[in-house]
Amino acid sequence: MSLTPRSARPEGAQDMPEAEYAANLRRATLSSSIGSAMEYFDFAMYGLMTALVFNTLFFPEGNAAMNTVAAFGIYGVGFVARPFGGLFFGALGDKVGRKTILVITVLLMGGASTLIGVLPTFHSAGYVAPILLVILRLLQGFGAGAEQAGATVLMAEYAPVRRRGFFSALPFIGIQAGTLLAGLVFSLLTLLMPEDAFLSYGWRLPFLASFVLILIALFIRARLRETPTFVQLEEHEQIADHPIREIFTTGRPGVVVGIGLRMAENGGSYMFQSLALAFVTSAAIGLDKGTVAWGVTLGSLIGIFSVPFTGHLSDRFGRVPVYRFGAVFMLLYTFPAWYLLSVGTEAVAIAVIAIGIGVAVNSMLGPQCSLLPEMFGARHRYLGVAMAREISAVLAGGLAGVLGAALLAWTDSNWIVLAVYMATLAAITTGATFLVPETRGRDLLKETDALRLSGEEHDHRMTAAAS
Repeated sequence: MSLTPRSARPEGAQDMPEAEYAANLRRATLSSSIGSAMEYFDFAMYGLMTALVFNTLFFPEGNAAMNTVAAFGIYGVGFVARPFGGLFFGALGDKVGRKTILVITVLLMGGASTLIGVLPTFHSAGYVAPILLVILRLLQGFGAGAEQAGATVLMAEYAPVRRRGFFSALPFIGIQAGTLLAGLVFSLLTLLMPEDAFLSYGWRLPFLASFVLILIALFIRARLRETPTFVQLEEHEQIADHPIREIFTTGRPGVVVGIGLRMAENGGSYMFQSLALAFVTSAAIGLDKGTVAWGVTLGSLIGIFSVPFTGHLSDRFGRVPVYRFGAVFMLLYTFPAWYLLSVGTEAVAIAVIAIGIGVAVNSMLGPQCSLLPEMFGARHRYLGVAMAREISAVLAGGLAGVLGAALLAWTDSNWIVLAVYMATLAAITTGATFLVPETRGRDLLKETDALRLSGEEHDHRMTAAAS
């Protein structure tokens, strides 16, 4: 008896032998997980280093608050590059395939991260140091701009239809694992190493370790077959000649709504991971940086369970209701959270950050893994997901650090302005959940976007999902 019934397999995989489909599903999951782990290990580590290390090593001595703003500015540069990477590689992914692009992006992203570990500091190279850091952040962001979108599309197109929410969420355990590993490594380094040794060479070690993840990811991705959906597009000569033109015409509504859906999830994630640490370790609060970083670690540990769990819930109750729960939870959580962070108690700060990441953020990330690919038609799915993810990453994630650090400096670390900022992001996402139709069980071979559904398709899909 087949472990995965042919009727439950993704579109285009019904005729694939059981053993072959199962093997490729495992490879797709591992491949996407490792890429996600690498991306978020690097970005989480960079966020931790930005708030607590780079602001002193890559800038001249002077105004500490302004150096933090400048360091977060370079942090934001990586986000600025991501939409361009998503546009460039996303269009290629819709023309040449998902697998090829995922090999290129992991090399670009991982190589740039490894080179950060050998950069000179301001003390030894002057302004050359921050310039080189900006260049590597641009390259890192350019590669990351299509990595996560590719992993999302890859898993959605490989996953069994009725469990697409759960399977699509599995690789995103890599996000939690990468963030967890970054927080754990950072906390251990700051705990076990003298401060002078950490600032001298200890901070370099996590970036240099990215090289190992590159090798593992390349080994797995080289053995992975192209997704069944893309193979079907090739066989029927339905590959888009101009995916960029399509995404900015027929696909534009999906991109706009996708951006709205990501504002709270992406912006909230980076605010809790980096900005909250900068806030509670500032002179106004004065908590220990290594201790409070455990909040990020615990939040990521919770996320290892909450992401696949909410993905599973989206298979039972629909993508939209579960996503809306996460957005509303963050909206209600925001003001109590930032007030409690301002109190200046380490245990409370750790708990607030852990719940913010593990529950508020990841309750949206779980259903998002399948929702975004289901929103777009097959011909421009990679590009559509990339644009929705990466434009929102600039507007939410990138600005979270720069604007948040500036607000801290301008208001003398006033928690209320940060709470208002996060609440605004959560309100935007809550509103966006009322603009997207339910996509659970959607046929991923369809060329039309979900936001342009005909009544007939909607009725047919809902009947199939309920059966």
